[in-house]
Amino acid sequence: MDYGVAAMITVTNLSKSFGAQTLFEDAQLQLNAGYRYGVVGANGSGKSTLLRIIAGQEEASTGEVSMPRKVRVGVLEQNQFQYEDTPILDVVMMGNRPLWEAMQEKEEVLARAQEHFDADRYSALEDIILRHDGYSLEPRSADILEGLNIPTAVHRQPLSTLSGGFKLRVLLAQTLAAEPDALLLDEPTNHLDIISTRWLEGFLESFRGCVVVVSHDHRFLNNVCTHIIDVDYERVTLYPGSYDDFVRLKQADRDRMEAEIAKREREIAEQKDFVRRFKAKPTKARQAQSKAKRIEKIVIPRLPQSSRRYPKFSFRQKRHSGKVVLKVQGVCKSFGDKRVLRDVTLEVLRGDRLAIIGANGIGKSTLLKIAVGQLDADSGECEWGYETHPGYFAQDHRELLGSSRHTVKSWLWDFCPGEPVGFVYGRLARVLFSREDADKKVTALSGGEGARLIFARLDVTEPNVLLLDEPTNHLDLEGIAALAEGLKAYDGTLVFVSHDRWFVSELATRIVELTADGVTDFSGTYEEYLVHCGDDHLDARRVVEQASKARKLSRLEKTMAKAQDEQGGSAQPPDKDSNPRGRKKRKGPRSSQEAQPDQGKQSRPSKPLSKASRKRRKRREKALREGAQRPKDATDSTVTGGAAKGAGEPSARTDRPKVIRRKKRSRSRKA
Repeated sequence: MDYGVAAMITVTNLSKSFGAQTLFEDAQLQLNAGYRYGVVGANGSGKSTLLRIIAGQEEASTGEVSMPRKVRVGVLEQNQFQYEDTPILDVVMMGNRPLWEAMQEKEEVLARAQEHFDADRYSALEDIILRHDGYSLEPRSADILEGLNIPTAVHRQPLSTLSGGFKLRVLLAQTLAAEPDALLLDEPTNHLDIISTRWLEGFLESFRGCVVVVSHDHRFLNNVCTHIIDVDYERVTLYPGSYDDFVRLKQADRDRMEAEIAKREREIAEQKDFVRRFKAKPTKARQAQSKAKRIEKIVIPRLPQSSRRYPKFSFRQKRHSGKVVLKVQGVCKSFGDKRVLRDVTLEVLRGDRLAIIGANGIGKSTLLKIAVGQLDADSGECEWGYETHPGYFAQDHRELLGSSRHTVKSWLWDFCPGEPVGFVYGRLARVLFSREDADKKVTALSGGEGARLIFARLDVTEPNVLLLDEPTNHLDLEGIAALAEGLKAYDGTLVFVSHDRWFVSELATRIVELTADGVTDFSGTYEEYLVHCGDDHLDARRVVEQASKARKLSRLEKTMAKAQDEQGGSAQPPDKDSNPRGRKKRKGPRSSQEAQPDQGKQSRPSKPLSKASRKRRKRREKALREGAQRPKDATDSTVTGGAAKGAGEPSARTDRPKVIRRKKRSRSRKA
């Protein structure tokens, strides 16, 4: 489809409310092809609601969303149990529903060909398949699955054989393989490892249509988005640029609004002071009344309250641990026929900020569970050091909350029974739980609320070692930033697993990467690790490109070696004494270009002189010629001290040009 520059999606006067709660109102947006829009905002601000309204899955309170009739919209589905018994590759191909149905019907027509072959219907179906480039659908779908780290070996297996995170990857692949004109993606990086996230970034950057994506990944938004849609202050505002640009522009807008309000408040205060001082004075009474009326006309705009809330995460340690915090020696672990950990050996020292990275399914979470005793290793051991008190955050944190009937307050109070209830309320308030929220059942908490509650528990228990497994999964951008600040201030030992590159870059001073070939242990930041590797090796697309270049270089070397073998050594340099005709060898350069390597620079045409410059040049040459023709005695007499100015001939450097300029000025005055 030739998108041109026309608007693909137009949002006009869009508003959405739930009872007395207003998410946003009077939203105006124009979303064009070739641009990628990131939707940001606090949890509950209405980001996903806006996306569902644009997709036509939810009704708006007021306003409308319009788009051209032929535009195909791809929406990331979340129902991972819909295709349990369907082969994985077929699930992806179903994304292009008209093409998939035509291909299935064509197979049915061919299956009934011996009984009755409907040639007209077969021809119509073939036209549909060719129009949608149907014969490339299967390899294209397989490539997308490979990019999302789902290997070819499982493409024909039913979807039920995959874990929940990989099922969501298949649904993402289904959306991408449909080749829509507009992509609406809600949290597509959830459950993606770093390699798959980088592949998705490359796919979206090359996508020619319109992309609208909700994400809490700083680096992803910076790498992908050309615009940011901010859902805040009960408004929807469009900012140009990446996420970092948006943060700067929004703060500038807020500062400008606050300055304008402060200016009007000062003006009102000055006017009121004047009225108070002079309203009873006869000579100033009329002026005071005029100012009082002016005060009534001044309108101070209401500064809307932001829906963004920043929790305060704080972590302390009871006492310092020993120098060696944890020893992992030869740990191996398999689940059935699948081996996830193979001879993992490492040592964690006091003060380390160690990030464990790697592809999904490589055993990162398994290693942490073995370390805290939730899983047993097949072989090897994990030994904790002297006076270590670990605090653990699980990837599925509901394992830690349990299924008890505890309220939020009672659950946290169990970890600090000696403290008064005010202490518990204070710790809950830091992580954004109000007094009413404190009476919620822990089983009714959302993912983000449950994560904040566990961080409050780590605050009151004061461990000296933190083991965090994907701590940013359920936090919004403000929560992730607050968590990073809290962990920076923590003076204990930190070991964490994360696929958030911004989070890893902010905290890690040591990188441990788990791969199928073993463990890579690097002392340094994430950026230093990438420099050490020579490239961002976690970028799957670059890995493929580099492998392709290596293969081409290898083929070229083989071709050159084969050509030299066929020439029978003729390509070797001749012997020093080999001169069949006995000609004398030339020692100098073979051409004028060899003799003058800088000839190209010298022969470069000079800049043409102006008319005045040419005249001055002629005068100088003439003066030099006249000076060369004079006798030596006459020349010397003109420069001796005390000589008269008119004695002898004028100097070629000084006197002669001055005389000529005076004559030229006199001619111009006469004219």
